[in-house]
Amino acid sequence: MAIERIVIVGGGTAGWMAAAALSKLCAKRKVAITLIESEVIGTVGVGEATIPPFLDFNRLLEIDEREMMAAVQGSFKLGIQFVNWGRQGDSYIHPFGAYGYQMEGISFHHVWHKYRTAGDPRPIQLFNMETMAAFFGKFARTEDYQRDDLPPVNYAYHLDAGRYARYLRAYAEKRGVVRVEGKVADVSLDGSSGFVTSVSMDDGAVHQGDLFIDCSGFRGLLIEQALKTGYEDWSHYLPCDRAVALPCVREDGSGPLPYTRATAHSAGWQWQVPLQHRNGNGHVYCSSFMDADEALDILVRNIAGKPTAEPNHLRFVTGRRKKFWNKNVVALGLAAGFMEPLESTSIHLINTGINKLIALLSLDGITPVQEAAFNRLTGKEYERIRDFLILHYNATTRDDSDFWNYCRTMAVPDSLTEKVELFRHNGQIFREDDELFTETSWAAVMMGQGIMMGGHNAMAEALSEPSTGKELDAIQQSIEFVAQHMPMHGDYLARYCPAAA
Repeated sequence: MAIERIVIVGGGTAGWMAAAALSKLCAKRKVAITLIESEVIGTVGVGEATIPPFLDFNRLLEIDEREMMAAVQGSFKLGIQFVNWGRQGDSYIHPFGAYGYQMEGISFHHVWHKYRTAGDPRPIQLFNMETMAAFFGKFARTEDYQRDDLPPVNYAYHLDAGRYARYLRAYAEKRGVVRVEGKVADVSLDGSSGFVTSVSMDDGAVHQGDLFIDCSGFRGLLIEQALKTGYEDWSHYLPCDRAVALPCVREDGSGPLPYTRATAHSAGWQWQVPLQHRNGNGHVYCSSFMDADEALDILVRNIAGKPTAEPNHLRFVTGRRKKFWNKNVVALGLAAGFMEPLESTSIHLINTGINKLIALLSLDGITPVQEAAFNRLTGKEYERIRDFLILHYNATTRDDSDFWNYCRTMAVPDSLTEKVELFRHNGQIFREDDELFTETSWAAVMMGQGIMMGGHNAMAEALSEPSTGKELDAIQQSIEFVAQHMPMHGDYLARYCPAAA
């Protein structure tokens, strides 16, 4: 059956990202795209931090960065600072760019370790552009200094997710997407194929479709309630199951930091996402070890100013649908699964889900091969990200609460155990299945939380001296030069993409 009508159920970030990306299909009325959402239901809207691949999504849509950033009151993000994770009092930054660069095919952290064991006292963080800029609260884009001999700056955004959804709504509607206001009351299935044929609204209107995209959030209106797809529960690995979100003004006089901060508490962790005129804050916690009142009290005592809204309490179960594409329904966002916002992967998984859908989509119809490929690739992606998130909880010496005792001693997937043991033995990191997180990401979190390299790649010993030592000095000097000449992050925002107060 040809695909002539696409129905997106649910708005928010997931729905409008899908609508914007698919809006090109509306050209010359080849495909009709309808998005159904209800202002009464609203959206979760706490995901305000992104990672670098998100820039490619906006470039694909030919979105003007300055215009978009001003509209969403956005700021720039160089990485994530983790506080109190390996042990209380510790902090480190997981940066978006690499440590140094490969030398004769050898990853930089092996070269650094060779010199470190020989007595070089310099920490590896000195060899990362994003870490040093973040440390001093500075920011610039690579194109601002336009010199090929200087290190690039890798960045993402902090944004108001509600404003971003509204921005994409205007983009999509301008290109032919039709928005329908209202709540879905019923879902009709074909008696023989089991495909969704239409959704009925509470006002009696019926919207038929050939392909449905479920962006209805945790409840999974189509993928779960209608198709009974099933859910794979990962709460034994990622035990946090509650969150409370609370935006606030910044009253300490500081400008927005160019990084997200994740601070571990006794039964979870707190996020701080700096926008131009406020901070997004939240406390993710495990209800088996902490109640909602205590979680809110900890959050209120650890924010930078007066709250600007009422607390938003959320419940979730970490995990994923057993199928992300089932029959003629594709789930995106929270309808597909949730692994908490620790490494800002929620919006990224919407992005990659859309990318895979576009790559596999055929307007001639839906085949089992398309469905199987989408599910296999997305499943692997979720598992690799899951392992990376588990690492943050499991690689700790904290024993100050029952929650951390559980996390430190819990059984973890064999795939994660192998990664940790290889790194602990000689610093080796193998990336599999085109996984999201880089060697630098894994190295930054493992070393930041106390997993140290016992050795390094033997080929590092073959690097010529003293030229390699001079290269290390040059890398450090280049990073110092760029960091010194960058403006403060707040000043850069005021000049480049100021948002209305």
